[in-house]
Amino acid sequence: MDYLPIFLNVKKQLCLVVGGGEIAKRKAGVLLDAGAHVRVVAPEIDPALAKMPHVESIVARFEAHHLDGVTLIIAATNDRDVNILVSRIARERNIPVNVVDDPELCSFIMPAILDRSPLMVAFSSGGASPVLTRMMRGKLETIIPQNYSRLAAFAERFREQVKLRVSSPAKRRIFWENALDGVVAEKVLTGDERSAEAMLQQMLASEDNIVRGEVYLVGAGPGDPDLLTFRALRLMQKADVVVYDNLVSKPIVEMTRRDAERIFVGKKRADHTLRQEEINELLVRLAKQGKRVLRLKGGDPFIFGRGGEEIETLAAEGIPFQVVPGITAASGVASYAGIPLTHRDYAQSCMFVTGHLKDGTMNLDWDALARPKQTVVVYMGLHGLDTLCSELVKHGMPESTPIAIVQQGTTQNQRVVTGTLATLPGIAAIEKLQAPTLIIIGGVVKLREKLQWFHPQPS
Repeated sequence: MDYLPIFLNVKKQLCLVVGGGEIAKRKAGVLLDAGAHVRVVAPEIDPALAKMPHVESIVARFEAHHLDGVTLIIAATNDRDVNILVSRIARERNIPVNVVDDPELCSFIMPAILDRSPLMVAFSSGGASPVLTRMMRGKLETIIPQNYSRLAAFAERFREQVKLRVSSPAKRRIFWENALDGVVAEKVLTGDERSAEAMLQQMLASEDNIVRGEVYLVGAGPGDPDLLTFRALRLMQKADVVVYDNLVSKPIVEMTRRDAERIFVGKKRADHTLRQEEINELLVRLAKQGKRVLRLKGGDPFIFGRGGEEIETLAAEGIPFQVVPGITAASGVASYAGIPLTHRDYAQSCMFVTGHLKDGTMNLDWDALARPKQTVVVYMGLHGLDTLCSELVKHGMPESTPIAIVQQGTTQNQRVVTGTLATLPGIAAIEKLQAPTLIIIGGVVKLREKLQWFHPQPS
């Protein structure tokens, strides 16, 4: 970090603004909103600034004695010599100083502020890009409504009561997350605080509601963190334990809550850290301990992710669970490779198949796969590529049919290798491709040459 982000209490404290123009007026307004008393010093002072309540106006050039009794200083003049003088004297007296648009003279940065008091969000680029900072604030303005201030005040009102009733910090965090991300919060946000309070008291009276465990089966998408859903991100920040496997990219794992326990369960070909049955049992055991468990799965949990097997076990054990769909590899990887899965001229249907079954063979419905005007997407098919290509040709698909293999699709390490059913097995061997890969077969692969420069770029 270039700066230590802190929130400073300046209520009833005297703060100095050097400058009397529009920028000075804006900075004084921020200080007044924070409850400060403001002294303004400048040879000329905007009348509107001078008339602000709790503003002491001094029409004069800045001198050192104007800092007497001051807690914080903002210099907002267009005279750099004056700004340098203000900064030097402030630093000599160990008074925090900000010089507008001149980071070298600052001991602190004035951030862009999203005010939902008592909830406050501050943004700063350390002076590198104020425009980008304001853009980021604008984005959050749209997803943190104004009435979140009401929700923060509600939580503050009951904070001590909850602390007395729920002694464990871990359980208390879960309690508040359940309250602030559920029906209680919805009632507060719509103005029905009486119902919200009754629900909160009911939660406090029930120990089960405090310690109840839950499992989130979340699709992490094909690799690029930008492809996560909003709901996935929200649950990733709530979970106490993260259970993830080899198909989840490291940047996505790093987006989970920092203090959450992380458990790697493997799931490479022929090298499983835990068998699927053991993973199912692990999810149940953790949930019964009262933990919120994030089962993070590459792609979509219900498309060759074995999510159905996991929720069968959870349902049988009475464990509450949520399933969050993810962008499956077929959709995400094909898009980033510049290959549309369907196209009026090449394919009116698309089939997803897995390249290996439980017994390790590739016993597929070859006649169905070899139909014309169809795209076939093969998950986990790299090690059976020779068999895949030869069987499709044997069942009527032309040897000249285009085929692509995408390795680590949607990530910065993405590789795309193309050929035909006749040539690709040899090309793949030369290129030494490694899992994870996705195989796309059909006429749509021809479009990659035309469209590859227009596909999304991995983050």
